[in-house]
Amino acid sequence: MNIEGLDASILLPAFVAGLIVLMTHIPLGYEVLRRGIIFIDIAVAQIAGLGVIIAYALGWDEHGIETQIAAVISALTGAWLLSRLERKYGKHQEALIGTSFILAATGGILLLANNPHGGEHLKELLVGQILWVEWEQLIYAAIISISVLFIWIQYRTRIGDAGFYLLFALAITVSVQLVGVYLVFASLIVPALATIGYSVKSGLGLSVIIGVSGYATGLILSALLDLPSGAVIVWMIAISALVIKIAVGLKTE
Repeated sequence: MNIEGLDASILLPAFVAGLIVLMTHIPLGYEVLRRGIIFIDIAVAQIAGLGVIIAYALGWDEHGIETQIAAVISALTGAWLLSRLERKYGKHQEALIGTSFILAATGGILLLANNPHGGEHLKELLVGQILWVEWEQLIYAAIISISVLFIWIQYRTRIGDAGFYLLFALAITVSVQLVGVYLVFASLIVPALATIGYSVKSGLGLSVIIGVSGYATGLILSALLDLPSGAVIVWMIAISALVIKIAVGLKTE
């Protein structure tokens, strides 16, 4: 057990990154479940990641403004295409989302096939590098996430499908570069899935508890056990959801 791994200068920014991700993903997760498009987040996240890979293949700075723009354009394009497909082929939306994910994922593999560090970059994209986020990144991410959350709360009944996909793409673009594709999916779906059947107020409250406890315990355990943080947090979010589900169920019996 590595006690020295409990370094607040590393764990605190990582935890704040998790809070920023949860800020938008918890409410948007409920909308994703309502629409029945469960895998849209992982597809848009992978498409945003493809934009990052394209920027990297072009020799651009991984954290530079050009890469950020490439990720946003990729995510917005993917979200726009999915919104168009939903209108025309609504019955087959999940299949189209899955196909989009596979194309984006394999596209990234092809672009990095001849790169000696390609496997490492793919791993970073999927699992994330939450322990290496910097405060400057968090300020940028917080501004966008707060804006997305405000617009969603105030105007969600008026922005329509296109507006939802736009906000969704922006939120995913920010989060995938902070925590990776796997944590994006876990943060969006697991808390919402665990609180199905509760009132909106209770469900959101329980989802926050699940998400926050998952990130906190995941970061601590990964530091103590010297394990990949992203993967541990995914498991702790799932375990937190299960514990909350059992605890609330026992309380209501």
